[in-house]
Order: sequence, then C-alpha cells, then structure tokens
Amino acid sequence: MKTTFSTLLLALSFLLITGPALAEKADSSKPMNVEADALRYDDLHQTSVFTGNVVVTKGTITIRGARVDVRQDPDGYQYAKVTAAPGKLAFYRQKRDGVDEYIEGESDVIDYDGKTDTVKFIGHAELRRYVGTALNDETRGALITYDNVTDVFTVDGTVRPAPVAGGAATRTRVRAMLTPRAAASAAASSANPGAAPAPALQPSGKLTEVPE
Repeated sequence: MKTTFSTLLLALSFLLITGPALAEKADSSKPMNVEADALRYDDLHQTSVFTGNVVVTKGTITIRGARVDVRQDPDGYQYAKVTAAPGKLAFYRQKRDGVDEYIEGESDVIDYDGKTDTVKFIGHAELRRYVGTALNDETRGALITYDNVTDVFTVDGTVRPAPVAGGAATRTRVRAMLTPRAAASAAASSANPGAAPAPALQPSGKLTEVPE
C-alpha cells in the first residue's frame, strides 16, 4: 500500500543500511550500443542524436525513449539525455552488483552522467527496486537522483508558486511504497535458500527545494 509522507526524510527513514551493494561496476567501462530509427552524428563535437524508438544498452544498463542525445568528452566519458514521447515516460534499468536485484526508473527526461555515474529522473519520476522479479520498493517524486557509486538516492517534490500574490507556495508530496526488510528477506530466502539477505538502498537525508 502506498503511503503519503509530508517529508522525504520521514518517507525514507524506514530504509535502513545493512551493507554495501552497489550498481554493477563494470557497466561504466562497457561500450554503449544504440538502436533507433534515425541518427545524426557530429564528429567535431562528438555528439549523436538518436530518434525514434531508441533502445540503449551498456553492460547491464537498458535505456528506452523517443530521443537520446549522447555526447562524449575528451576523456572518453559518455553522457546521455533521454526524452520520452508525448504521453509516455523514458525508461532506465540496471542490475545491482553482487545481488539478484534491479533498479528501474521512469520519468519525462532521464539524464545519465558517465563520469560521476549518476542518473537523474526528471518529471513524473518513479524509482523501483526489484528483488529477483518481485517489486520491493517504489518511490515517486518530481526529481529522483540515483548515485550508482554510493547507491544513495534522493527524491524531491515540486514547489509550486502561490496562485495569488501573498499566498503560500505549495509542494507536492513524495510517495513511497517500502517493503519491510524482514518480509523482503524472507521472500528472497524462499526463492533462493542459499542466498544471503540483500541489503537495502541507502536514502539520503538531505532535502532540497526544487522549483517547478
């Protein structure tokens, strides 16, 4: 059952840190493979624009969207901006290192930074964690930032200005569905009796205001 929380800190206080389980380390060094209906490549600026049913794979990472802008810096790091088709959401999926877990996210726009190994889900953002094939945690907000290096994520609502002068601004609330750790561990153990309990994601306690 989804529960509405007035602050992100309260929403994520139930996610306790039980040990390191980071995203796949090898993904950042894997080649980026892209399929699309059309491509525009600029060799001088090292940029590529893929349009039409774009599918990107990079190691265990899978990205889907209507348009993907890719650039590469002089050091060889890759960056991608994924834009969804009208009425749809861009998609991101990646396996977590050392455990049978996957992170999935959707939003209007997805920004992938290969240098810092972070992903931003912008607009109607959703982040889900699967243990095997079972949905374990789900979080929604206006902006979700996921750090693949530290496995820390932050979620922010949207601040809307007051409808009339002198009024109070309003903020949309973050929504989260969090499976109790004991229940998640029991489910994972029954599916794989020899597996150790999977550690949880690490939430950030830092709250920020995000303008609309």
